[in-house]
Amino acid sequence: MIVYTVGTFDLLHVGHVALLEYCKSLGAVLAVGVASDEVVRSYKPNVPVIPLEQRMEMLRALRCVDIVLPYYELEYVSGCKEVGADIFVIGEDWGSQPHNVAVEAYLESEGKQIRQVAYNPRTSSSTIKQNVMTQPYKSNGSNVVFAS
Repeated sequence: MIVYTVGTFDLLHVGHVALLEYCKSLGAVLAVGVASDEVVRSYKPNVPVIPLEQRMEMLRALRCVDIVLPYYELEYVSGCKEVGADIFVIGEDWGSQPHNVAVEAYLESEGKQIRQVAYNPRTSSSTIKQNVMTQPYKSNGSNVVFAS
């Protein structure tokens, strides 16, 4: 079984690792689609902190990940086809946007599965970014606080 999931994977953290290890437990091969900065910009207010190639390199280094590929458009059918996905894993915020409906229809027509998972409450990239922005920065003995 080939499992496919997608995401930004910016500021790789334990929530990402837990998701990826869960995905790997569902099949023999785990393929991960990584959103380009342009794709992220189309649905989030900020672009990733870590460049796409570096995000992909970090994912490749994880033992649970077998295939890493970028995606440059907000659609998932081509990635599912490219990796031959048997199971597509999505997050709890999955909605009814056209790109989501399209991949659901494709997977259903092919007899494939969709598994929805809850986000790990331990952390998130957004929380990490907020924490970094509120940390005092000491330079030459003075405290400087970054404003967001």
